[in-house]
Amino acid sequence: MKVLFIGDIVGSVGREILRDYLPRLKRKYGPDAVIVNGENAAAGRGITKSIYQDLLYMGVDVITMGNHTWDQKEIFDFIDESDFLIRPANFSVEAPGRGMVTIEKNGVKLTVINLHGRVFLPPHDDPFWLAEELIEEAEQQSPLIFVDFHAEATSEKIAMGWHLNGRASAVVGTHTHVQTADARILSGGTAYITDVGMTGPYDEILGMRKESVLYRFKTNLPVRFEVPKTGRPVLSGFFTEIDDETGKAVTCERIYINEDYPFVP
Repeated sequence: MKVLFIGDIVGSVGREILRDYLPRLKRKYGPDAVIVNGENAAAGRGITKSIYQDLLYMGVDVITMGNHTWDQKEIFDFIDESDFLIRPANFSVEAPGRGMVTIEKNGVKLTVINLHGRVFLPPHDDPFWLAEELIEEAEQQSPLIFVDFHAEATSEKIAMGWHLNGRASAVVGTHTHVQTADARILSGGTAYITDVGMTGPYDEILGMRKESVLYRFKTNLPVRFEVPKTGRPVLSGFFTEIDDETGKAVTCERIYINEDYPFVP
């Protein structure tokens, strides 16, 4: 199975570059499954039902979330009925929604798990212990298991990669919006990257309007961060091919597209 993952979609700029490039990426890589992180899809803060539906219409199979899951209050009205939208599994047991989903493509099943880090982020249940429980459950369906670990600390994400080495087919980090150059296949056959990066405004700061961020750094005064609706975009992604029988990754590659690094078909 070939899996294409697109890093944090930020605002309308991120959604539009995805709409433009996803067909081209599908022609080049031929993915069986497309996964995106959508926790910043609604102007940088959460996701709406219409955006969720639009991403599925574009050809996305599963949407993962993160610390901005609840920013759009309407999500409480539709997350339980959204079969292909998952939020971090280690949120409170009282939280609506689900933390993993199994899809079937061309007769092969793939389980996608969403987890949330605890370093420099709000506290949640232990993602390491829960990851083991969820993988044991997922293995009853298929050895193909893809994990989106939404975390701040580089060390915590690397630790999760090694923790699941040989158990998960792929562990990808999200949240920090800057793609790392460490895509690799770990010794046990787990495809890994510390952070896939973001898909959104390229000439800003982590997708937020740079003037506001600079003002905050220079004055330490409160300011509202906003996502611009126009500007040069960037698309960040990760591609891996997984052996259908063993669940081990056989190839992996990071994807980075903008005007400085144009797409090569």
